[in-house]
Amino acid sequence: MSTNDFESNNHTETETADDGNGDATTRREQAAARAELLAEENRRLRAEYARARQSQYRRTAIGLVAIGLVAIATGIAFPGSREVLVALGATGLFGGLLTYYLTPGQFVAASVGERVYAAWAENGAAIASELGLRDERVYLPDDGSATARLYVPLHAAYEPPTDYGGPIVLEEDERGLVLTPTGATLFEELRRVLPGDLASAATPLAAQLCDGLVEQFELAGSADADVDPADGRVTVAISDSAFGAVDRFDHPIGSFVAVGLAVGLERPVTLEVDPGDERADWLVTCRFDAQTADDGAAIDG
Repeated sequence: MSTNDFESNNHTETETADDGNGDATTRREQAAARAELLAEENRRLRAEYARARQSQYRRTAIGLVAIGLVAIATGIAFPGSREVLVALGATGLFGGLLTYYLTPGQFVAASVGERVYAAWAENGAAIASELGLRDERVYLPDDGSATARLYVPLHAAYEPPTDYGGPIVLEEDERGLVLTPTGATLFEELRRVLPGDLASAATPLAAQLCDGLVEQFELAGSADADVDPADGRVTVAISDSAFGAVDRFDHPIGSFVAVGLAVGLERPVTLEVDPGDERADWLVTCRFDAQTADDGAAIDG
């Protein structure tokens, strides 16, 4: 082979290598451009969703104001019904202004909250497993903070701890974990917005908690309670959980129900979660001492 032929072949191989590197670089640039486009589209969709939700609230506010103005105008035109109509109009105006100015400015997707909770669930379950703790999840009322604590015992026969300092309890009959449950702050928020007192009887209390799950926090599409006060049991049928599988460690839905029952009934509550049937996705069952569990009393909210 001549020197010219060798140089020609070498030049051809170099061009081929350059073409391969160039193709790889082009593909990476294209992939990066597509990723940027997708990220931009995702931001745009989130912004549009937030604007749509804000528009919905503001349309509701405008409707309430319109009803209030019509009621007041009608009250002026018909003196015989003026008092009722003016009161209705004032209510509409107040509700409209309140809705408008309290319109949320930022919305967090349920998937984001679920991912945040998933890390807590994984860590909590791993810690309990590493310490050899049992599968029981016991929610204990904490009189000092008007909420409850999650207790995970070591022994089958245990005494609920009296010191909630935790998180690790070393007393022989009380050994285990004492944690702040995910449902604690949710329950505190429910008490803050309740129009009346928090019930201390199982049946009305379960109804308040189910309303909170669906209407206040939108953690579930539906929540229907089956209450047996004589047996010390409340079972809530859950469908369309916003935070995925409900049988994970201290899931917000089960935690919220158990915390609410523990505080409202002023006694320990044991939580069990099972897959549902054709009527519901999950069955959240809370068990407690049945004594005076449905006496119809109430405590201050």
